[in-house]
Amino acid sequence: MTEQQLPTWADPSVAPAFLDAQGVSRRGLLRRAGLFGAAFALGSAAIPTAAAAADRRLGGDDPRLAYLVGDHHIHSVYSHDAKYTFSQLAAAGAKFGLDWMVFTEHSNFGHAKYGAPLEHEEILKARAENPRQLIFQGLEWYIPAAEHCTVFAAPGAHEVDLLTRFETAYDGKLLGYTDGSAAGPDTARNEAHAVKAIQWLAEQRRSGYVDDVLVLANHPMRLGIDSPHEMRAWRDAAPEIMIGMEGAPGAQGAAIPGWRGTTSIRGEYENKPSAQSWAGYPADAYLTYGGFDWATATVGGLWDSMLAEGSLFSITTNSDAHRIVFDTWKNGDWPAGQNFDNTGKLPDPVDTDTPQPGSDFWPGQFSRTHVGVTRYGYRAVMAGLRAGRVWVDHGHLLDGLDVRLKRDCDLGRGITLGGRLRVRKGEKLTLYVTVTTASRPNPQGILPELAHVDVVRGAVRGPVADRDTWQAPDTKVVQTKDVSGRKGTYTLRIPLTAGEESFYVRLRGSDGNRHGAGYLGASVDPHGPIPHEPGNGDPWADTWFYSNPVFVDVTGA
Repeated sequence: MTEQQLPTWADPSVAPAFLDAQGVSRRGLLRRAGLFGAAFALGSAAIPTAAAAADRRLGGDDPRLAYLVGDHHIHSVYSHDAKYTFSQLAAAGAKFGLDWMVFTEHSNFGHAKYGAPLEHEEILKARAENPRQLIFQGLEWYIPAAEHCTVFAAPGAHEVDLLTRFETAYDGKLLGYTDGSAAGPDTARNEAHAVKAIQWLAEQRRSGYVDDVLVLANHPMRLGIDSPHEMRAWRDAAPEIMIGMEGAPGAQGAAIPGWRGTTSIRGEYENKPSAQSWAGYPADAYLTYGGFDWATATVGGLWDSMLAEGSLFSITTNSDAHRIVFDTWKNGDWPAGQNFDNTGKLPDPVDTDTPQPGSDFWPGQFSRTHVGVTRYGYRAVMAGLRAGRVWVDHGHLLDGLDVRLKRDCDLGRGITLGGRLRVRKGEKLTLYVTVTTASRPNPQGILPELAHVDVVRGAVRGPVADRDTWQAPDTKVVQTKDVSGRKGTYTLRIPLTAGEESFYVRLRGSDGNRHGAGYLGASVDPHGPIPHEPGNGDPWADTWFYSNPVFVDVTGA
């Protein structure tokens, strides 16, 4: 299903009814879906007047956005270490309000030979069963010399062929291109092969073989094997394809007290440096901070060092669903003579009525990635991700967030997340942050309350000389707004001044339950996220939101 084949709801009133911060509801967007679909199928010259009016409201140079909620990292019985069917996962996503989902099965020989085509048949079935959801087929790629990435394509005639060809030709696990150690004789070859893989995907998009394809790095600091120079190389190979990374990993239920173990950490970030790890990361980099990856959670850290080059690199969050906390299902038994290598699929799960081991939440239950779109459809979600119109939250902390930056002398609505504003030195700007607070209890039965909003600002200095740089020394929290007790929808107006240098700003906030001096010190981040005690990381009691940046390009007076 593409934008040209959008569903027309028989009863739009049953579509999800969440409002974004500008009052554009997903229900309202879905009401327009049939109208948009008809217009796009006929071509722009044939768009009727009503459709054109709707498009002006949502699109154009100054878009009014609706935010679609999704998860780009989900595993089913077509992964060797998961246990749920597509139908179970899609139904869970619908229950918890997801608009889009990406199924990302692990790459391996069984999947490459058998699983992907069978998986596609089930994805088609899941799409038919859940017509209000956008369900992508993807792959969890074992990056040569590094960790994992989500790779996914827009639905189309070649989506399966693209993924299977990519898996066979470029997967580090299948090729044996796993070594990324500093002294490894094959490390340079393996790292170069990862770059070639991303370039190959870019060529498939340029040639029109597939409508679109995107890549996002998964749990980048879990093992410490995604070095800064590798991440920059992936981004630079095709920035329109390799668009970002998980700001927070899945497995957020790993450290629920009394559940998994006394040494457990949120995200299953429980590793120590190995021979494969990049030696420049400190030992503290292998932890999560407020459930977020160290690379994202550290103000002035690795994410900021990449943003300080002036290039967008987005963050996301997701479930990485394999085995759900407190779930009672287990993997079924194999028929005689069958295994994953000769079928590409695990047996369907069976219910035991007894809680089984697990660290994950259902898609949308805890972690949510919000993507700003101007129309409803697969390519619209991918375009929103590529443009950086993204914010993320845990625990359903917010119902909505809209961010606009504009010059004080302008009458327009300015730029939004992922955008760039060109200004003169000394110009006065205002950052408008419109928050819609949580209006209903989250799946844990808690009504979340936002306590503060932090404004992070960093200088843009251009490409770094040392590609392994992981610090941005001129990035810090420059303002904190106490919003405790505020309800409904409100707008924070934050004045900014363009100095001598180009810069970016991004946002962060939390429920205020657990924070302290950030990793690089209180002068940089006075009340940032902090690690929890091993085995004592209730995720529902420590929730945060993060936004992508907006960039300001400063010219001379």
